Amino acid sequence: MAYAVVHEFAGGTKEQYDASLAVVHPSDGSLPAGGLYHVAGPSANGWTIVGLFDSQESWETFRDGTLIPSMAAGLKGGFTGPPTETNFPVDTEIRG
Repeated sequence: MAYAVVHEFAGGTKEQYDASLAVVHPSDGSLPAGGLYHVAGPSANGWTIVGLFDSQESWETFRDGTLIPSMAAGLKGGFTGPPTETNFPVDTEIRG
C-alpha cells in the first residue's frame, strides 16, 4: 500500500530545500528507492514537501538510513531543524 509523507518546515526557503535535496536525494535527480512521487513548494508557514512511497517500509528505510542521519550531521545551507510531519497510508489515488 502506498504511503504519503508531508513535511512542513516553518520558515523554510527554496534555498534551504535545494541544499537539503542535494544531500538526501540521489544525485541523478531520481527518487530514493521506493519513492513514487515528490513535490515541494512555498506554503503559508515556510516550505512544504510531499512524498509518496510505495510502502511505509520504503519510507522508513529512507528516513532512517538517509534523511535522519543527514539532518543530524548538518545540511550545509539546508533546513536547520526537523519538520512538522504528517503521514498516512494512501486509501485513494486519482490521477489525471
